[in-house]
Amino acid sequence: MTRTITPRLRTLVLLLLAVTGALFAGAAPASAHAALTGSDPAQGVVVDRAPTQISLTFSEQVALGDNSLRVLDPKGKPVQSGKPANVSGTTYAVHLRTGLADGTYTVAYQVVSADSHPVAGAYTFSIGAPSRTVVSSDTGAGVGGGTVGWLYAVGRYLSYAGFIVLTGGAAFVLACWRPGAGVRALQRLVVGGWLTLTAATLGLLLLRGSYTSSGKLGDVFDLELLGQVLQTKTGAALVSRLLLLAAAALFVAVLFGAYARREEEAGADEDAAAERRDLGFGLAIGGIVVAAGLAASWAMAEHASTGLQPGIAMPVDIMHLLAVACWFGGLTALLVALYRAPADTPLGTDAVRRFSRVAFGSVLALVATGVYQSWRQLGSWSAFTDTRYGQLLLIKLGLVAVMVGLAWISRRWTGRLAEGGAAEASEDAPQAEEQTPLTATGDERATVPEQASRSAAVSTGAVAAGQVEKGEASAGVAEADPGRAAQLARQQAAVEAARQKRVRDADPGRAGLRRSVLAEAGVAVVLLAVTTALTQTEPGRTEQEARAATAPAASSPADTSGALTLDMPFDTGGTNGKGLVRIDLDPARVGANEMHLYVQRPNGRPYDIPEVKVALTLKAKKIGPLPVAPEHITTGHWAANGVQVPMAGDWEVAVTVRTSDIDQVTVSKNAQIG
Repeated sequence: MTRTITPRLRTLVLLLLAVTGALFAGAAPASAHAALTGSDPAQGVVVDRAPTQISLTFSEQVALGDNSLRVLDPKGKPVQSGKPANVSGTTYAVHLRTGLADGTYTVAYQVVSADSHPVAGAYTFSIGAPSRTVVSSDTGAGVGGGTVGWLYAVGRYLSYAGFIVLTGGAAFVLACWRPGAGVRALQRLVVGGWLTLTAATLGLLLLRGSYTSSGKLGDVFDLELLGQVLQTKTGAALVSRLLLLAAAALFVAVLFGAYARREEEAGADEDAAAERRDLGFGLAIGGIVVAAGLAASWAMAEHASTGLQPGIAMPVDIMHLLAVACWFGGLTALLVALYRAPADTPLGTDAVRRFSRVAFGSVLALVATGVYQSWRQLGSWSAFTDTRYGQLLLIKLGLVAVMVGLAWISRRWTGRLAEGGAAEASEDAPQAEEQTPLTATGDERATVPEQASRSAAVSTGAVAAGQVEKGEASAGVAEADPGRAAQLARQQAAVEAARQKRVRDADPGRAGLRRSVLAEAGVAVVLLAVTTALTQTEPGRTEQEARAATAPAASSPADTSGALTLDMPFDTGGTNGKGLVRIDLDPARVGANEMHLYVQRPNGRPYDIPEVKVALTLKAKKIGPLPVAPEHITTGHWAANGVQVPMAGDWEVAVTVRTSDIDQVTVSKNAQIG
C-alpha cells in the first residue's frame, strides 16, 4: 500500500540525501593512515656526494611492493637498484646505482599502511646543486583517488549500510517483533541488506588491487593484482566476510522460513510455540556469532588492528559496530514496519517499547566504546580541532546528539500510544488483546480520536453497503465474465486499503512516531557517511606525531654552516588553506644568499599552491621591502639564487601565500641575518 509523506518530511529526506552526496563529493582521496616521519637524505637537502641508498621512516609498518620506493633523476629515469626492503622497525630502504650525476632527484613512495589504506607521496633532494627536473609533481597521485578511489569509498559505505540493515533488521525481528518474521516488507529489507553487503564486498575485492597500486579502472579485473590482494590482510578479511555471508544466508532463510511458520502456528499449538522458542534461541545464538564475525572482518583489517592496544581495540571495535547495527538497523526496520506493516499483522506498542530499550542499550555501548576509540585515535584535546580526523569526529558527535534528541521524542510518542491503548483496554477489558495495535483495522480504534472514529464508521458503513450491492451484482458477473469479477475484487480491495489507511493516518500518536522515526533514519544516513569518511582519514594521533617528527626543533640562526631556517604556519581561510612555509637561507649573511622555500600540508606532505612571494624588510634602517621571486622547482619546493642582503640586522621575512583565486594570506617572522 502507498503511504503519504508530508512535503516537509519529503524536503527533510531530500536535504539529508543531498548532504550525504556532498560528503562523498567533497571527500578527498583516501587519506594515508601511515605518515612519513623521516627520510635520509631529508627533503630538500643538498648533499655533496651521492648516497648509496634512500631510507624512509613511517609512523607504522607498511606493506611494500617491488616498485614501492622509486628514485628518479632530473630526466625522470629510475636510478634505484634492487627491491625495497625493511631495514629496521618502520624504516624501509632501497639502494641506488653508483655514479649519479649532480642535480635534483625525486623520491616517490607508494605503500599500503597496516590499517589497509594506500600511502603515496614524493619529495626531492639534490646532489651537488639543485637543478630542473621533468618529474611530474603529481607522482603517485592516482593511488587511492580518481574513479577507483570514489568507487571504493562508495563500496565501503554500501558495505557498512548492508551490514547494519542485515544485522539490525534481523535483531529487530528476533528481539522486538517476532510476528515481523512473516511480514514481506521486513523480509525484503533484511534480504536487501544481505545482497548489498555481498555485492559491496565482491566489488571491494575486485577494486582493491587497483585502489592500492595504479588507480586505473582498467586494472580492476587484473587477475594478477587480485592474486596479490588475496595474500594481504585486507584480502583475507574480505574473503572471510564472504564466507560468513554464506552462513548469514542460511540464517536469513531459517528466520523467514521455518521460524516464520512456527510463529504463525504458535498461537493455536503449544508444541509449535515450544518449537518456536527453541528455534528462536538457536537463531539468536547463531545470529550473534555470525554478526560478530562480520564485524570482526572490519576490525581485523582497519584502524583497530594497528597502533595503540590492538588487543583491546579490536573487541571494542566489534562491540561498537554491533551497537551501531542494532540501533540504526533496528530503526530502519521499525520505520518499514510503521509504514508497511499489513493490516492483519499490526505493529504493537510493546514492540516499539522493546526496541526503545534495545536502542537505549546500544547508545550506552556506543558511548563507552566511542570514548575509548576517540582517546586511542586522537590522544589529545587539541587533535579535535587541529586534525581532519578530530573535526570529522566533532561532526559525528553532533549528529549522534541530534539522533538521541529525536529518539527521546520517539519515546514520548510511544508513551502516548501506550497510554491510549491502556485507556481503551480499561473500558473494554473483555476484548483487550496482548498488544495494543498501532495499525487499526475493522472496529479496532484504540488510538483513533472520537471524531476520526465517527468518520471512519460512516465511511465503513458506506463501503459495506457498496460491497453488499457489488457482491450481489458480482455473483452473476463472475459466472459470465471471470475477468470482470477479478477487476471488481481488485477495486474492492483498493477501497478497503484506502479506508484502513485513513484510519491509521487519523491516529496522531502513530503519525508523530512515524515522523520522528523518519527523521532519525535520515540523520542516520548522514551519520553513516561521516563514519565512513572517518575510517578513511588519518587518525589525529598519527597526524600530530608525524607533524612533530618532521618539524624542525626551532627557528634560529642555524648551524655551523651559517644557514637560517624559518617555519611559518599559515591559514588562508579557504578549502585546503592550512599549511606550513619553511624558508632556508644560506649562508644568511650580508651579500648573495641562496633561498629555498618549502610549502607543506598540515600532515607534512609537499603542497603545491598557485603563488608564493617573499619580501625582506629591515625596519630599523627603513630598508625594503625587498621582493624575492622564487622559482618553482618541484612539488612544494621553490628556490631563488643570489638573494641580496645589503646589511646585517633584524630582518623581517614576509611570505605571501595564495591557495586559490581569492584565498591569500601573508605571514612573517623576524630573523638576525649577517
